[in-house]
Amino acid sequence: MSEVSVEQSVTKEELSMIAFEIIAYSGDARSKLLEAVKNAKSKNMEQCEQLIEEAKQCLTDAHNAQTKMIVTEARGENLDVGFLTVHAQDHLMTTLLLQDIIGNLLDIYR
Repeated sequence: MSEVSVEQSVTKEELSMIAFEIIAYSGDARSKLLEAVKNAKSKNMEQCEQLIEEAKQCLTDAHNAQTKMIVTEARGENLDVGFLTVHAQDHLMTTLLLQDIIGNLLDIYR
């Protein structure tokens, strides 16, 4: 993950890299969640639970990247938020929603 120190401003390139982190981690989490459902359908609950845990870690990593942006803005820096950042936020939020929905769906398989 990219590191941004408290003293420096975030460049547009750094902001893009953070957005790519969010997209990548969220995408990995989404894939793992959907694969977990496939495993649950096949009654492979051990693998299902492993994938759920891996997805949770991916979402934690995505959230940590998102927090970098929030902290930067909270410090008073005006971030040049573009479509890439909006896209990253969209990926994260829809994957978090998917996690909630799949969590409820897996209760049926358990």
